[in-house]
Amino acid sequence: MAETTAAAAMSPAEEEAVYYHEAGLNAAWTGTRLALGGLSFLFGSFVFAFFYLRSLNSHGLWYTSSTHPQLWLGTLIMLLVVVSALLQSAVLQMIKRGNKAAWQLGAVVALVLGLAAVVCSILQLMYIPFWPGASGFASVFVGFTPVYLTIAFCAMVWLETLIMRARGIPQISFVEQPPTYAEAFAVQRFQAALSGFTLTWNYLAVVAVVSWILFYLVH
Repeated sequence: MAETTAAAAMSPAEEEAVYYHEAGLNAAWTGTRLALGGLSFLFGSFVFAFFYLRSLNSHGLWYTSSTHPQLWLGTLIMLLVVVSALLQSAVLQMIKRGNKAAWQLGAVVALVLGLAAVVCSILQLMYIPFWPGASGFASVFVGFTPVYLTIAFCAMVWLETLIMRARGIPQISFVEQPPTYAEAFAVQRFQAALSGFTLTWNYLAVVAVVSWILFYLVH
């Protein structure tokens, strides 16, 4: 009954704002999952190339004796991404409980870790001990690494924008219903974007682990 009364008290402009707000939340949910589907096709192409070229092993040039990526650097990159994703998932629960300050601190640390992984990936390409066409393995490795680091960097830009957006939202708004529709909508849009980012970053952490296994354990 209260919901019916509240709906009846809404003006046409408010009803339209609610409609577009809900459409925006649904678009954020759907868009994130469609993006992950597209990324799966992208990274899946590298996995296919890896096993296809490995099975062919034309002229015995799939993996030569000189094709040795730096294990310590690849392991460091993978750990930085995984720890960053786990930290972000942990602090996400804090902001859901209204502790915005704890999330902000954890998000900044996750951002630094993610950017460190990007820098290490760049260094890995700069000082790679083999040239891109040295073997089939080298071609897949050199093709995958810049694609992954670019996507990881874009994810870190996304996180940085979320950190800045959170500064304009009062902490009490994550615990109690804000007094106006505009403020309530801003909080919900932020939460939807944060959930979408966390899902995406966790997905990229899984990709980092899979690529580490392929390039450093299986090869």
